[in-house]
Amino acid sequence: MLIVEDDPFITLALEETLTDFGLIVAGSARSVPQAIRLAQTVAFDLALLDVNIGQDRIDPVADIIAARGIPFVFTTGCGRAGLPEGYLQQAIVEKPFYVEEILRTLREELANGESN
Repeated sequence: MLIVEDDPFITLALEETLTDFGLIVAGSARSVPQAIRLAQTVAFDLALLDVNIGQDRIDPVADIIAARGIPFVFTTGCGRAGLPEGYLQQAIVEKPFYVEEILRTLREELANGESN
């Protein structure tokens, strides 16, 4: 699992929670350059991507992950209208989110990725 989130408290909570539910966090990034580096080099099966990372957008990271054929889910407080142009139909979890909602959406996206 790759997590890209600029809020350190949310990142820590996600890492702990997802680990508690049996997921292995292969990496987490708090900036787009760091996320690009991880997306290109780390082995992971699923990603959770915040749409806005500080002043930057997640678009180049989503492009890399999509090109690798790895399923991912966006998190955002801006709703579907805030998604990157090429990913308007991508799975999304709106902030503030609940653990159950994240887990369900991640499971669904992983299942969809395996069926494609």
